[in-house]
Amino acid sequence: MEKNYTLDCYGLLCPMPVIKIAQMIKKIKKGEVLELISTDEGVKEDIPAWCRATGNEFLGIEEEKGIFKVYIKKMKD
Repeated sequence: MEKNYTLDCYGLLCPMPVIKIAQMIKKIKKGEVLELISTDEGVKEDIPAWCRATGNEFLGIEEEKGIFKVYIKKMKD
């Protein structure tokens, strides 16, 4: 999937991936895509819920060998 930025949260556990996304999303422009890389299985539920709560678009998740790549599109400034 095409992305503008990658946020490496490898090894961080809940709630740190969500906290890091909340910080990073403020720095990118509307319409840009952020990729989160995480080893925390909780991101499968936490990130879509965060997107619903914040109005950002959850684009999907890829999982391979215990590594999760989550894609989020910033929807508002």
